[in-house]
Amino acid sequence: MNNDFEPPPKKWVFLATFGGVATAIAIIFGMEQLSSNLKQPLLSKSTAIATPTPKTSQPIAQPTVKPTNASKPLSESEIQAIAKFDNESVKLVGQAVAVEQQEISNPPYIAPKVGQLTAEEMATAKQAWRYFEKNWNEDTGLVNSADGFPAVTLWDQAAAIAALVSAKELDFVTEADFEKKMRRTLQTLAKLKLYKGELPNKVYNSKTLIPVNYGKLDQPEEIGWSALDIGRMAIWLKIVATKYPNLTEDAEAVWKSWKVERLTKNGQMYGTSVSKGKESYNQEGRLGYENYAAYGLKLWGLDVSKAIDAKSQVAFVDLYGQGVPYDKRDYKNSEANNYVLSEPFILDGIETGFQSLPKAYADRVLAAQEGRYKATKILTAVTEDNLDRAPYFVYSTLVVNGNAWATITDTRETRNDLRFLSAKAAIGWHVLYDNVYTQKLFGFVVTNLKADLGWYNGFYEALGEPNKSLTANNNGVILESLLYKKVGQPLSVWAGISP
Repeated sequence: MNNDFEPPPKKWVFLATFGGVATAIAIIFGMEQLSSNLKQPLLSKSTAIATPTPKTSQPIAQPTVKPTNASKPLSESEIQAIAKFDNESVKLVGQAVAVEQQEISNPPYIAPKVGQLTAEEMATAKQAWRYFEKNWNEDTGLVNSADGFPAVTLWDQAAAIAALVSAKELDFVTEADFEKKMRRTLQTLAKLKLYKGELPNKVYNSKTLIPVNYGKLDQPEEIGWSALDIGRMAIWLKIVATKYPNLTEDAEAVWKSWKVERLTKNGQMYGTSVSKGKESYNQEGRLGYENYAAYGLKLWGLDVSKAIDAKSQVAFVDLYGQGVPYDKRDYKNSEANNYVLSEPFILDGIETGFQSLPKAYADRVLAAQEGRYKATKILTAVTEDNLDRAPYFVYSTLVVNGNAWATITDTRETRNDLRFLSAKAAIGWHVLYDNVYTQKLFGFVVTNLKADLGWYNGFYEALGEPNKSLTANNNGVILESLLYKKVGQPLSVWAGISP
């Protein structure tokens, strides 16, 4: 997802309506620094600025832990105790993944427990599709990134394409309706007004197709393009073009309408941004999203040899006994955030079979979150997403810019009080691993996060209540995760794409 994404203004956000917490718990406890060179808290996908979190000043009593994320706020002492556990879980020099395990899966990885969906899983998928039934704009074929708010990024539109493919294959829409909707979407993407006539703008009004800035939907504005967003779209354009011959020409026409050579330079991915009227052309991505998006560009023949390399910039930090991979290029030395979170590893597994990132990296990212659960009894599945309250978007990480278990805003403000279990991460991890821990994650989501139109984004661990934001990306990832389980193959392989 484009790292500059901002959620809609308050008037467009469906805020939580039940009581119990008047204001967010704002107690933020510091984490040990990973090294003297990693003093800034990890960034989101963007290059926002944050200050270091303070260290806990005195020993904290052991917590009275809960068996699962309870539906009431944590007490101050529980928050302090969990912060202490998180702080003490960190060891600077993490156990590295063995060199032979850092190779890309060959053949593509397939989860061992894939196959026919259970009745509960089918109902979960159908519930996710309800979001798109409401938020799909029939005239343009574009979907609202957030419920009722007519703005869209290419990242979220790719999620919508994934959702439509899933709905077709799960028999939620007819063949004729699928082809009509998909053709409309592809034709719209091929005629979008491009940033400087080169590549898609970062945001569009999903009804009028005007290129806009975040939250300013009636005012035309070109603000640059995101190579990461386009990389995800590239994967789904290739899936549609390969799987559905009647749509091949339309999908290829989208790619041909863009000046895609601008996306890469010397094997790296590049995007543009505009600040105070001045354009910058910058290398995009860090370990995780960088590799995943690069794979999409590679499918269309672009040189991403450096961007897709998962070994050259990797280091490891121990979190709850697991050597978790992170990118050595942090904010301090590169002015970009090197956050580690769930989504890129899940998408890589589901869509490519771990062809852009070693599966061993994903193993560690999940195991560290399970380790946190075992220590704190707080179910953990963290990633980035919209919130139903200010600041409306956060990046909930395992580690970022030297801070472990940090949740930050796009301006690098630490908001650990708003850390939440992510619905899409919980279900994505479950279909890939299907172990005792992921079964708990899946069960928690279907029990606690059902909305009228889809699935809420997550559950705040400190506040003890749902994050009632509704988004295309959350519901789209849930749908494609369950499609992956049904077809029993990574979706690009299922579509017939040669890895």
